[in-house]
Amino acid sequence: MQKASLSFRLYVAAFYLFLFAPLVVVALFAFNASLFPAPPWKGFTVEWFTGTGAVFGKPGILKDPAMLTAILNSLKIALPVTVLAVVLGTANAFLLERRNFPGKALLSMMMLWPLVIPGVILGISILAFSSRIANSLEDWLNMDLDFLRPGLFLVILGQLSFVLTISTLIIGARLKKFDRSLEEAAFDLGASRWRVLWTVTLPFLKPAMIGAGLVAMLMSFENFNTTLILVGSDAPLPIYMYGQMREGATPALNAASLLLMVVAGSMAVMVALFSSQKAE
Repeated sequence: MQKASLSFRLYVAAFYLFLFAPLVVVALFAFNASLFPAPPWKGFTVEWFTGTGAVFGKPGILKDPAMLTAILNSLKIALPVTVLAVVLGTANAFLLERRNFPGKALLSMMMLWPLVIPGVILGISILAFSSRIANSLEDWLNMDLDFLRPGLFLVILGQLSFVLTISTLIIGARLKKFDRSLEEAAFDLGASRWRVLWTVTLPFLKPAMIGAGLVAMLMSFENFNTTLILVGSDAPLPIYMYGQMREGATPALNAASLLLMVVAGSMAVMVALFSSQKAE
């Protein structure tokens, strides 16, 4: 038993070492006083976060206009995706949990398809479909429909196509646990359907809705494959970082990666907290 316990501990330690060692290295070299994110270590600095470029010739991420623009583009995508995922996910949850209709099982299964389809294929399909619609409408109406071309609008639709599935599952799992006798009691006391929804049902779903929103925000920020296919000239942060890596990496990218890890970790903790609240 002792040998098994020791083996198990060694396995867990090796697993977490494999999982977190690259992240630790990336975070460490974000503070390296060098133009290259690699050994040797040349001293501690925060220039890659707040520097103006006077020391290394390149500004830190918080003073780099291109980096800040990429972060802003990510927010322009993530915020609509989050709001739409929560609103539509809640509506989908009610539809799938509260209504019986022909084809419900098929619809529930089809909802999972975006999760198993590769992101590149999903992006290409959306791009081809929207471009065909844009070309047809332009020939018919003689109008240039730029929003159906590669850009932030298509990125939002592309990310929403699979993020919506996850938010629906999260909110639907919470709704399934709801005691409908609470709604019936409210109806017996004379409350309208909308009042019951706002004062009884949605407060119960609130932890799941917040958790789904955090997951949607996190997945939107880190998505790469689908975004790469659908993005136009306004590159969000992952696409911008990819372009910078191809030109030549600097510790500024390590600094951006560290900030992403901090944001992602904070969101993961918040999701865990709301999940525990949801289970109570």
